[in-house]
Amino acid sequence: MGSPKALLPAPDGQAFVVRIVRALTGAGISTTAVVTGSAHDAIAEALGVAFPGAEMAVRNPDPSRGQLSSLWTGMDVVVHQDTEALLVTLVDVPMLSAATVSAVIEAWRRSRAPIVRPAVGPRHGHPVLFDRSLLAELRTAPLEAGAKAVVRRHEARILHVVPPDEGCLRDVDTPEDYQALRGT
Repeated sequence: MGSPKALLPAPDGQAFVVRIVRALTGAGISTTAVVTGSAHDAIAEALGVAFPGAEMAVRNPDPSRGQLSSLWTGMDVVVHQDTEALLVTLVDVPMLSAATVSAVIEAWRRSRAPIVRPAVGPRHGHPVLFDRSLLAELRTAPLEAGAKAVVRRHEARILHVVPPDEGCLRDVDTPEDYQALRGT
């Protein structure tokens, strides 16, 4: 992408990571861990400017191990004995809205399903909410398979929520995806 994806400006000018954290906090999430890799200092600085006094950036000591290692790094910071659920999203989904985050959380509160995620037809997006009952399983999932191994094991029990908008389905993985997002 030419620069860290987390710091790319979304169409509204906010860095992807800042926009995502604003969506989370707008939905009432009070504890957030943003897991970083090689661009840790720049991402931490962007978050510090947007959220003064908040310490939310945590560095994955070995991001080459894959996404699951980043999830474990984040879990080390936010999962405690009284944690009821874990909400996970990727920096690839910068158009995530607070309304979608709220819809996922409310669906979980009503159902206590092991996994809740937004979906429109066969397309599913982020955030993905994992109930406390799956946290130990996430911790022991094979690194090469990632969290998808846990999702696949519980696929029949996933609660899909129709999101209020489709920003949660919009992945930005390539320069072409980014150009399309920016309308260029």
